[in-house]
Amino acid sequence: MEGNRDEAEKCINIATKALEAGDKDKAFKFLNKAEKLYPTDRARALLEALTRNGSSAGNGAFRRRPKDCSETSQAGGQSQEPAGGDSKIFTDEQVEGVRRIKSCKDYYEVLGVNKEAGDDDLKKAYRKLALKFHPDKNHAPGATEAFKKIGNAYAVLSNPAKRRQYDVTGGEEPSSPSQSHGGGFDFHRGFEADVTPEDLFNMFFGGGFPSSSSHTFTNSRTSYSHHNDRQERTEERGDGGFSMFIQLMPIVVLILVSILSQMMVSPPPYSLYSRPSTGQTVKRQTDNLRVDYYVTRDFKSEFKGSALQQIEKNVEEDYVTNVRNTCWKERQTKTDLLYAAKVYRDDRMRKKAELMTMENCKELDRLNNLFRGG
Repeated sequence: MEGNRDEAEKCINIATKALEAGDKDKAFKFLNKAEKLYPTDRARALLEALTRNGSSAGNGAFRRRPKDCSETSQAGGQSQEPAGGDSKIFTDEQVEGVRRIKSCKDYYEVLGVNKEAGDDDLKKAYRKLALKFHPDKNHAPGATEAFKKIGNAYAVLSNPAKRRQYDVTGGEEPSSPSQSHGGGFDFHRGFEADVTPEDLFNMFFGGGFPSSSSHTFTNSRTSYSHHNDRQERTEERGDGGFSMFIQLMPIVVLILVSILSQMMVSPPPYSLYSRPSTGQTVKRQTDNLRVDYYVTRDFKSEFKGSALQQIEKNVEEDYVTNVRNTCWKERQTKTDLLYAAKVYRDDRMRKKAELMTMENCKELDRLNNLFRGG
């Protein structure tokens, strides 16, 4: 979570600039992203002001309505409504893109490639479309179905054997279920990918292996064939469980090294807060800045003279750093509240900013006075 703090701050800064430019939708988007990365009072205050004054109307943005029986019966599920509140937004362009994918009659058309496309062309087209239509990025109605259709298209066309069969049988979508049992090709059921579209997406963009979740096939014959294919591939490799063990060995070694390193590194001899779990419950105070810190009961007998002076120096450095960082956050939050209050003429936010106690900034002033006096 701590590692996301800088990214969240960047998002807040982008949102603030967007507000100054009058782009409330962009501000709303980046403030939401900042809250997901690292929740802060600063982002929350700006979101509160945006929500109260209406933020995400305009700029071609829409939101989903809650699904009901009448909506699920509509083809494509493309009902739209002006965005507002915490609803997921989508654009006209995304709606049109989903409609185009769902209207495609063959896999080449889905990926936007010709029948002579090579592996690199297929992979490039799939990457582009998968990023565009992944449900985490595209909230338009029907985006999930479009994403699955794209994944199935790539799974078939990237497999030489399935691609040859597909080219022979053709790719016209049947007008009725009965047609799929004749000479025509059932677009939705004729080929089943060995992995789901989500697995394909994760392999390309997540750097991981396909998920272990089971895949549903249209009939027992397809499932049996898939099982035999897997068995034949395993037999061809001739490695079985030993190969899996070799592949997992680096991961096991990394885990063991991590555990051993944690066991060998002793915890710091002090804490700025009382920690019963480590036994650091005995309160002490540094001689210079009078900073409170906590140690174990054996601390006094183990650390004396120069060792004690070094520890107290470290305590004070840690304390000053924490106070300085927290003071900076307090100032940023107050500045943002005052700015939002001015933009939206919100007296509540102005009063909230004026009532902030700024305790850490006061403590920082106290420490600075001590330094000057020293």
